[in-house]
Amino acid sequence: MLNASQASFFSLAAYLDSGLFRYLCFLVVVCLYVLILGCNVLLIVVICVNRTLHEPMYMFLCSLFVNELYGSTGLFPSLLIQTLSDLHTISAPLCLLQVFIVHSYGAVEFLSLAVMSYDRYLAICHPLQYNSRMTTTKIFWLIAVSWLYPSCAMFVSLSLISPLKLCGNSINKVYCDMHSVVKLACSDTALINIYGLCATFSTILAALLIILYTYTKIFVVCFSGSSQTRQKAVSTCTPHLASILNFSIAGSFEVSQSRFNMSFLPNVLRIFLSLYFLTVQPLFNPVLYGLKMSKIKNACHNLILNVENKHEAD
Repeated sequence: MLNASQASFFSLAAYLDSGLFRYLCFLVVVCLYVLILGCNVLLIVVICVNRTLHEPMYMFLCSLFVNELYGSTGLFPSLLIQTLSDLHTISAPLCLLQVFIVHSYGAVEFLSLAVMSYDRYLAICHPLQYNSRMTTTKIFWLIAVSWLYPSCAMFVSLSLISPLKLCGNSINKVYCDMHSVVKLACSDTALINIYGLCATFSTILAALLIILYTYTKIFVVCFSGSSQTRQKAVSTCTPHLASILNFSIAGSFEVSQSRFNMSFLPNVLRIFLSLYFLTVQPLFNPVLYGLKMSKIKNACHNLILNVENKHEAD
């Protein structure tokens, strides 16, 4: 028996023996990762360099796009290496790092979406007080809390996992997650399971209550307000609601697989469901907001035109 922090490596048992098909998988994963990097970096740059986008909503979007880069980078480099490898192993320190990134990414994503719903609530329900209530200091603290709370929660989780005595090193997934490591333990894991459930559901509950409250108020104002108010709500809230729905479905897949026995599902489907929230959401958000929000779309168009004009001038 070894401590989790003392184990030299973990074996990722969910990878299939795909033969030459692995090269096609590798190419697909590379293209997807490049797309995710390109789309998110483009929108981050556009928001940062364009003064007309230096508004609270776009600052929160920028934080969301940074989180997409953070989460996808915690998965894709390892996924690319494992796809071409014959032995699907990962060193213990890298496995624990991946646990930290994957779980903190999910919490930051949900809390960021909750913060954005609060921002939309103020903009639509209290437009005259919006600038006085959504100050620069408040923006900073809302973004800071949405990142610091998950990070602190994961530091505590890793401090509880590291001393665990393990009776194996085989994880039945294509990446490391906390519950898969904990299931390998020979010692009592009641404290870790209780803490994990409390941390997970407190994050989900807090974010969900904020989203439900703010959107209830928004819908009330929309139904009783002018057509201009409804148009403003539709243009800014539609991509946000779509993002919440997509991530909630993706998160439900992941939580279900971690907590329940899903062996009755085909292995390929289990792999797809476990990867969904780390592969689809990081591409879904920038594409959705880039296409749906006219200010971002116009700013991207102008940036690309400026780059092309500079190249022609050179």
